[in-house]
Amino acid sequence: MINFFIHLLREKWILFILLVANLVGTIYGYWWYKEQLAITPSHFYLFVPDSPTASLFLVFVLAMFLFKKNWPLMEAFAAVTLIKYGIWAVVMNIAAGLAGATLTWENYMLIASHGAMAIQALIFAPYFRIKAWHLIVASIWTLHNDIIDYVFGMHPWVSRTLIDNIAYIGYFTFWLSIFSIFLVYLFGVRKNRYKLNL
Repeated sequence: MINFFIHLLREKWILFILLVANLVGTIYGYWWYKEQLAITPSHFYLFVPDSPTASLFLVFVLAMFLFKKNWPLMEAFAAVTLIKYGIWAVVMNIAAGLAGATLTWENYMLIASHGAMAIQALIFAPYFRIKAWHLIVASIWTLHNDIIDYVFGMHPWVSRTLIDNIAYIGYFTFWLSIFSIFLVYLFGVRKNRYKLNL
């Protein structure tokens, strides 16, 4: 069943629907960051809207897939950041609820949409053509982003119930980056991985 579904991802109509869905999500994501960006120094703009930038990477990958082409460097950026920020947002929203925050429909929407981000990275992995150097470049970007977020204080806003634990969140985020990089290596780079052609 899973194998059938993964093969189905090659269909242009599926790719087009996913491209549109991710494009809409990306636009909404940048809009969601508007208040934080309004008070962000301009030289940090690129590093603040983490999740929409991750989904934007996937939009580029899916656009190439529609033409049966690969863009391995963009695939590496998309895969690592989709897994990282997908899991991160799910954990932060659930943690906020456990810490006493009232979860609204928007929180549940964020949990579902970000969970889908991480899942997409894994289900498209057989089609990626990432090489080790692509993953190294994406890893440098991702870990550099952690420094910008938690050393320079540009991290995504979190619930007030979690703000006193921001140092722990930064520590968790760093290791989540390492975990995401490892998963991309496992499913998207190593020689004996499951691989499919577009």
